[in-house]
Amino acid sequence: MAGPVAGGGGDALRRFRRLADLTAVVTFLLIVVGGIVRVSQSGLGCGPGGSGTEGWPLCGGQVIPLVGNENRVIEFSHRFLATVVVILIGLLCWRAYKGLREGSGWAFRGSLVAGVLVLIQAGLGGLTVEHSLAEELVAAHLGTAMVLLGLLLWLSAKARSQAAVESGATTAPVRGLKPYAATAAVLLLCAIVAGGYMAGTEEEGVSDSGPNIAGAHLACGKMFPECGSGKFLPFGNNRLTDIHLTHRVFVYAATIAIIVLLSVAFARGSRDRLLVLAALLLFCQFMLGALNVWLGEHGPLIVAHLTTGTLLWATVISIAYKLAWLPSEAPSRERAPRAEASAAAA
Repeated sequence: MAGPVAGGGGDALRRFRRLADLTAVVTFLLIVVGGIVRVSQSGLGCGPGGSGTEGWPLCGGQVIPLVGNENRVIEFSHRFLATVVVILIGLLCWRAYKGLREGSGWAFRGSLVAGVLVLIQAGLGGLTVEHSLAEELVAAHLGTAMVLLGLLLWLSAKARSQAAVESGATTAPVRGLKPYAATAAVLLLCAIVAGGYMAGTEEEGVSDSGPNIAGAHLACGKMFPECGSGKFLPFGNNRLTDIHLTHRVFVYAATIAIIVLLSVAFARGSRDRLLVLAALLLFCQFMLGALNVWLGEHGPLIVAHLTTGTLLWATVISIAYKLAWLPSEAPSRERAPRAEASAAAA
């Protein structure tokens, strides 16, 4: 019979990991619903900028808006999911404190940091409403959500890694992968935040097809990879074009970094399924970004772009944790020889 895992027992560690996984899933849904709020122009559904507590934390002056227009319902659904995330992170802190105190201080400390991040996220959400969806706040709100998702995935990966270490069934990290993983993650986060900033400018400018609100999204018209004048990166034309091109530069850099990360991991012997998933998501994300420009601003494409980008972020972060930093559980086919060797030694 396997012995208990240090730091609270195998069952406690398993329950903590499952709760972290659930919290990560709900956080992912929160991000996607945030994209739906944006494309449906429901960001101010609970009240215009400057409405004070009537617009946030209340919604149209109500704690729970039982009646209201479609935009109010969509915005409130986003806030409801945010409340669920807060509750789940509170449960994570409690479970880490009660069941994983000795030898697993990382669980409690990480959960506390997640609690701080979700409170910052809530505050940024309130400021975003109060300041009429200012682009700096929109970008910060999205970036904080991604960091929170990455932390939750780390808590889950760390719990799985600790259980594997205690059972003696681990695989070593891929040699020399850390700098490639870190570079890919940082550049991808920058690309996502720059995309959030671009989304925050949708009240500015006009599209090339008429007096429709476009912002930086269509600052290059419907040209990709060229921009407007037919040049590749014509910085300096105007503010909206520069914002759009900044997002593209980060996308190009992140794409190259992720390809290098996957290539190095594969060349050094890893055949983890996450590598294939990351490659597929990267291709889909790049094509969705291109289609968003070629076809103009379409709500479903924008939500799909955000959803795929978030999945790509989660996958790259998981690759970094699993293959570059943390030892993980060995595949079942590798466990048998180890068990036989242990039996022979006994």
